[in-house]
Amino acid sequence: MALAFPPIRIRPLPLRFRRPGPALQLVVGLASALAIAMAVIGPDRLIAQIEGDRGIPPIANSTDIQVSGIEVNATGKNGEDARINGWKEAQRKAWERLRGPKMGDEQIDAMVSAVVIEHEQNGPRRYVARLGVIFDRAKAGQFLLTADGGARPRSAPLLVIPVLYSGGAAQVFEVKGQWQRAWANFGTAASPIDYVRPAGAGGESLIITAGQPSRRSRLWWRNVLDQFGAADVIMPMARLERQWPGGPVKGTFTARYGPDNTYIDSFTLTAPNDDGIPKMLNEALVRIDLIYRGALAEGLLQPDPTLVADQEAFQTALTAVRAAIGSAPAQIVAPAEGQNAAPQPTQSQPAVTTATFTVQFASPDARAVDAALSAARSVSGVQGAGTTSLAIGGTSVMRVTMAGDLEALAAGLRARGWQVTVGNGALSIKR
Repeated sequence: MALAFPPIRIRPLPLRFRRPGPALQLVVGLASALAIAMAVIGPDRLIAQIEGDRGIPPIANSTDIQVSGIEVNATGKNGEDARINGWKEAQRKAWERLRGPKMGDEQIDAMVSAVVIEHEQNGPRRYVARLGVIFDRAKAGQFLLTADGGARPRSAPLLVIPVLYSGGAAQVFEVKGQWQRAWANFGTAASPIDYVRPAGAGGESLIITAGQPSRRSRLWWRNVLDQFGAADVIMPMARLERQWPGGPVKGTFTARYGPDNTYIDSFTLTAPNDDGIPKMLNEALVRIDLIYRGALAEGLLQPDPTLVADQEAFQTALTAVRAAIGSAPAQIVAPAEGQNAAPQPTQSQPAVTTATFTVQFASPDARAVDAALSAARSVSGVQGAGTTSLAIGGTSVMRVTMAGDLEALAAGLRARGWQVTVGNGALSIKR
């Protein structure tokens, strides 16, 4: 007899997937984004963005007066004679650019401390070059006066944000651009404008961007300006338009200033091709500087009062509180019988003044710059510190704004292990 068994039914077990938690989702999302970024833009460019390899440090400003970008085309009996004639022509043109009084070649030559050769071509009897002339300020400064004989006005420290529009993109320190390079190589000693030129290193490229001029928040602007020890801001803008690949390049340059991005003036220049862009930018920079000089003479570059309105209100309230504390009576004690209450002398609260000092320091590398800035900002009473001239491998300069005097700043730096040399309104520090 055959046995019959019922058929066996196998029920598939339901598959249950466990949803990852928020932390795991975040890790997976970051890993996916990093993988996509590495695949799209490549590891080298991604690492460069993270490291912040952007911006060009400005040249160190000396006390001498430098005029750059002077084109000469001279002839002579031989090559050496043509070069001497070219240098004399460059000195005359540089003196005219400074708007100095008429002088002979011998008098101008006596004030020249150096001639910088930017580019030269020397033939048998011809000398074609682009030169720079450096005048000694002690000798030439006395002649560079205004028409009425007074001293030339000097602007407040102005932060420079050079914005370049090229190829449909706006940039400042995102990459090493040609417009920022022109400003970094510009000799500002001959200008009455106190240009504060950031280097774009480290976090500066994140604070100062092409979108910064469109901001209107005074609090944000105050924080940015305090980082660099500036009182206001100027925005020289350059827009490059290429007519066709390898063809002429049209440059439109606009001078703007202030937290409201106020327009001053603009002009256009043309370069024959991409190789002529650096020359065009240098020429535009000279004209931009003349525009800002004219604006300074007209009183347009005065620091915006709204940038310090909040601070003034705070200082006024703080002064009132200190005065109230100083004039508040002490705990009243009833005098004994037969004794007259002696008047208690009141002590007036000394006024605290805010001053700006210049500090020179050795900067062999970027780490030394950060150490010097950190030490200055950690001194009690310091409101802001920022580099005004950065020279990696040489001597850099920073401007320190402090509620106190120079001796207090020197004492604070000595307490932090620095060797301090006190000068006339300036310090020199080293380890």
